Amino acid sequence: MTKKSMTTMEKNKLDILAFGAHPDDAEIGMGGTLAKYAEQGYKIGICDLTEAELSSNGTVELRQEEAEQASSILGIHKRIFLNLPDRGLFLKEQYIEKIVTIIREYKPRLVFVPWFEDRHPDHGNCAKLVEEASFSAGVKKVREPGGLMPHRVNRLYYYMINGYHKPDFVVDITDTMEKKLASLRAYESQFIKSDASLITPLINGYIESVESRERLFGKEAGVKYAEGFLTKSPILLDKDLIGDSL
Repeated sequence: MTKKSMTTMEKNKLDILAFGAHPDDAEIGMGGTLAKYAEQGYKIGICDLTEAELSSNGTVELRQEEAEQASSILGIHKRIFLNLPDRGLFLKEQYIEKIVTIIREYKPRLVFVPWFEDRHPDHGNCAKLVEEASFSAGVKKVREPGGLMPHRVNRLYYYMINGYHKPDFVVDITDTMEKKLASLRAYESQFIKSDASLITPLINGYIESVESRERLFGKEAGVKYAEGFLTKSPILLDKDLIGDSL
């Protein structure tokens, strides 16, 4: 590998990469957390697996414009559109391979995906695909078209979209809640009713319900707003345990 290509790979590296089945998934589930760490100087990315081409409202082109606007509000470093089929996120080798390439190219330290229990099947299927790809990305003998070096993700966490579940941990987003709400409002085709809108579960109070959820998580943790996350692995607390508790 040349020095130039190594430098390019270093520039591509992300601290956090949030995967979603559709544009707006990551913003709904963890927009405040993404904005919080972007403000702290971390490099944040979002990868939308589909273009949401079957969405009841808006067009593919409009959804991507809205996604870019939301990314700008949150301070996202890189937005990736993978163009897998909407309502077709099944566990296929070629889809896993594409996600492996993304993980190896951007080398995220942390990966986030939607939690499995959700009214939209694409959200749970997105999690399954990324789980498979995250594991394969770290296996040396697993090949993909780009010929990229293996990369092992440090941790994989789950965010909530439509559901309300008891979180394993929360992140204080009091200072970035307004950015989260602004990023959701950027998706006018999905959340703001117009004369051309078909009535969907996202119209009529959806943003308010998300805000209420984050307020409830925040109240339980002793802050104004928080986003909840789940994990399949234990979280290690060491020297900060007593200091954070007193």
